[in-house]
Amino acid sequence: MNFKFEKKYLYWGITAFLVLVGAILFYYLLFHRSNFMGGLSQLITIAMPIIDGFVLAYLITPILNKIEKKLIIPIYNKAGIPMTPKTRRRIRGISILATLALIFLILYEIFALILPEIVRSIQSIIFQFPIYVNNLSNWALLLLKDNPDLEATVDALISQYSAKVLEYVNTNLLPHINELLKTVSLSVIGVFKALWNLIIGFIISIYLLGSKEKFAGQAKKIVYAVLDRKAGNEMISNFRFIHSTFIGFIGGKIVDSILIGILCFVCTSIIGTPYAILVSMIIGVTNVIPFFGPWIGGIPSALLVLMVDPKQALYFGILIIFIQQFDGNILGPKILGDSTGLSGFWVIFAITIFGGLFGVLGMVVGVPIFAVFYAGVKSVVNRKLQKKNLPTDLSPYMTLGQIEESMAFTEYVPPAKKRAKNKPARPADPTGDAPKET
Repeated sequence: MNFKFEKKYLYWGITAFLVLVGAILFYYLLFHRSNFMGGLSQLITIAMPIIDGFVLAYLITPILNKIEKKLIIPIYNKAGIPMTPKTRRRIRGISILATLALIFLILYEIFALILPEIVRSIQSIIFQFPIYVNNLSNWALLLLKDNPDLEATVDALISQYSAKVLEYVNTNLLPHINELLKTVSLSVIGVFKALWNLIIGFIISIYLLGSKEKFAGQAKKIVYAVLDRKAGNEMISNFRFIHSTFIGFIGGKIVDSILIGILCFVCTSIIGTPYAILVSMIIGVTNVIPFFGPWIGGIPSALLVLMVDPKQALYFGILIIFIQQFDGNILGPKILGDSTGLSGFWVIFAITIFGGLFGVLGMVVGVPIFAVFYAGVKSVVNRKLQKKNLPTDLSPYMTLGQIEESMAFTEYVPPAKKRAKNKPARPADPTGDAPKET
């Protein structure tokens, strides 16, 4: 008997094997999740220098492209040097050096000019903190002197919570000072380890920047080898959309935050706000977080200014409201445009969910991640609607009641209006007299 091999049996076997593997993985994740998460965390820790290198290369790439295309290549073209592979490698090396020199120059200016002022401001706050607290207490009591009952209540609350803080320090903090020192020591070790990973990642990023076209070509080669042409084109198009969304939002947000920090420093210096550099740095850094960033940075900064000078705190609060309105309505849209395509509600939704899952990093990258997910769902929905010969525009569905068999859209009518429309006509006069004509 001749046995004829058919490919469908092979496909069935592969499918059954994959289903079995998926079931085993699901069972392991469900009942051994702690072991899986521990292994995943250890793998991420080992691969952190490589991850840092990819992140640094990704963030530096737009600057490198601008310098290479706008500065280095035009110089070579004017000199009439032919674009051989060796020349292109030389151009890439010069562009990388110029990019790194620019980044190091900016970092040097930040550390040389801004960081010492921030350190002095923090030292001044620590040394004069009791004076600031006393000033704030006297100012509050001065406001409450016309209301003795309220003054007594506030004074009692301050005394009560001061006693609780003192009790906490004596009973909880001081007996566990050794554990606290151990935690601080581990944190310092963690900081040094993170810096070491960052240094290794920086070296890896240079290699990635030098051969980024080669790595991109290898990735495309794998995509077209695994998938058919149509699916490969779609995947590459999706990756380009993801890249444009991420780099457009994150890069634009960084530029926007730098400009907001500079504007805040100029305005606070003009009105005489205490610790102008420190509060401007806080405002600029927290402005990277969409929507909630201005409040996260503005409220602590206002409280800091309030302890020094309550009148300046009022001016500072008005200034921050003005700056944030300017950023949200003029500067931000000019720089970012519609890079995410999300409404205000979905921005808040993304920040809340990703911030709760991943902290501050989730608040920063949550919006572009959700924008990609939102665009993917929208693309799938529009594709399915097109297959059914239905419109993809949103406006016809906003007042839609139902779609008839003839593909006609009927408007939704509330039940009350429907009953009024279908109400029977008024019965005729029982006397049989016709209405008189006038």
